[in-house]
Amino acid sequence: MSTHNDNHQLLWGVLLGSLVTASSITLYLNLSSSKKHSPRHRRDSLDSNHLCPPGNIRGMEIVDGVDGLIGNTPLMKIRSLSEATGCTILGKAEFLNPGGSAKDRVALNIIKTAEEQGLLRPDNGSTVFEGTVGSTGISIAMIARAKGYNAWIVMPDDQAKEKYQLLEKLGATVEKVRPVSIIDKRQFVNLARTRAEEFSKDGEASKEAQGYFADQFENRANFQIHYQTTGPEIYRQTGGKVDAIVLGAGTGGTLSGISTYLKSLLPGLKVFLVDPQGSGLYHKVKHGIMYSPTEAEGTRRRHQVDTVVEGIGINRLTQNFDIGRVHIDDAFRATDEEAVKMARYLVREDGLFVGSSSAVNCVGAVRAARKLGPGHVIVTLLNDSGQRHLTKFWSDEYLKENGIPYELKDEDTIDTIVR
Repeated sequence: MSTHNDNHQLLWGVLLGSLVTASSITLYLNLSSSKKHSPRHRRDSLDSNHLCPPGNIRGMEIVDGVDGLIGNTPLMKIRSLSEATGCTILGKAEFLNPGGSAKDRVALNIIKTAEEQGLLRPDNGSTVFEGTVGSTGISIAMIARAKGYNAWIVMPDDQAKEKYQLLEKLGATVEKVRPVSIIDKRQFVNLARTRAEEFSKDGEASKEAQGYFADQFENRANFQIHYQTTGPEIYRQTGGKVDAIVLGAGTGGTLSGISTYLKSLLPGLKVFLVDPQGSGLYHKVKHGIMYSPTEAEGTRRRHQVDTVVEGIGINRLTQNFDIGRVHIDDAFRATDEEAVKMARYLVREDGLFVGSSSAVNCVGAVRAARKLGPGHVIVTLLNDSGQRHLTKFWSDEYLKENGIPYELKDEDTIDTIVR
């Protein structure tokens, strides 16, 4: 009798347990379903078509050295700009490269190409020379150290001081020069070329060691790496659904490489140049003349490009820019005030801390969105973060001294920032 009662109780226990489990599962599914379909705050809402699991963006496999970390950067939806314009504005997070900028791609390909051509051999004292405003030099210094070379970087002496500090910490020789015109032999690019020639001639190097001038402005390895990697990455990440690319240009390799690749697959793609004040590329695209209004007005503060923005803007045509110039459909201007306030707006609205050229790109993306109208997909590059612009572009004191408005009011919107 006792056994019968025990079996009876056991049966009821199993049935009751199953019922509770089933009820719990049903309740969980109902709650999950209601969460899934309930409206979320608009700032948290993302289009699932543009989201990928992290493993599909950057490889989960082990990479070989620091150079294995370069490229395959995520493409992020910039929520505030997308919501303000009605377009999907995407920023490719190049600041996540190990050297902190898109220039990692260029520096690596320049050095690899030189090795393939027999111009560089590691671990024999060979030195890579480059003239740069900072980011390319930082990338070269990092990759040179990783691959067994020295780096000698020539820079204008008016750049953000953290760039010089980063270069020195990476073991590079840093030579600062006064900003002068490209026709001057002591202009930073020209001097880097001279230093490379002197290194190989005057006995500073051993018989095997070579001085190699990277020449980022004219070296086609710059264009080629963006054609081979950055352009294909954007196409894959968007599934080929992109209506416009918006980019600033310094060397021009990024704009040319990406636009040449994407336009071969997407003939209807619009390519927009965005140019900082003081640069002549805007007028070259719009009117066929390399010209900057500041030169005529006699108000230049700097010899190279009269702007607080670093890394883009130039007053001459480079081979890298010229390769892709045919693909540019239109050009926009971005003032210093617009760039500075855009950067502060992105921090306030998105928690996104970008450098000066990235801010200019975002100003251009907003202008492109207005030109195309709502519903389009626009891609730009977030070249580097604000961490290497703290003492200049992000310095309230510097901006105040140079008469550049920087304060962002609570009521400021994209419409008041980008006019």
